[in-house]
Amino acid sequence: MRKAEIARKTNETDIKLSLDLDGSGKSEIRCGCGFLEHMLTLFAKHGHFDLTLSCTGDTYVDDHHTVEDIGIVLGEAFNKALGDKKGIERYADTILPMDESLVLTAVDLSGRAHLSYSLDIPTEKVGTFDTELCEEFEGHRPYDSGKEDNNEVPHAVRYAVSSEQGKQRRFEHRL
Repeated sequence: MRKAEIARKTNETDIKLSLDLDGSGKSEIRCGCGFLEHMLTLFAKHGHFDLTLSCTGDTYVDDHHTVEDIGIVLGEAFNKALGDKKGIERYADTILPMDESLVLTAVDLSGRAHLSYSLDIPTEKVGTFDTELCEEFEGHRPYDSGKEDNNEVPHAVRYAVSSEQGKQRRFEHRL
């Protein structure tokens, strides 16, 4: 059972998160930051993780603490759910042409934190979301990523955390 439940309360945020690495892509995300809710929903869907997240934060100031603390808690949940990492692939990569982007993602779940980040975002905001917070969030996730877009990250993470028996899932096409 590769699952984790994490709770974190600070002066700025109160977060409860549950993660099931062997889920089906179901999610229930409530954090008060619409774009982040959208991206986490897609992360769960395309990574085939079940993710439940509840966060109340000081979003009346801005989204910074909410985004940062959710990244921290999600990283902790992945580390806890992976346990001793026995039987996982550890490495994975994805190259995908998507719309006007080329997505490049490489993941190594070695336990040694590192982030290589190359994301050229042409606008300062997506809706009300400050795009400068993308790197803040990604920096707390428990894997390395070099990418032009983060839509393909869940697939690479899914492959990296898959068991030997689950290798065939890599070749399945899911909509």
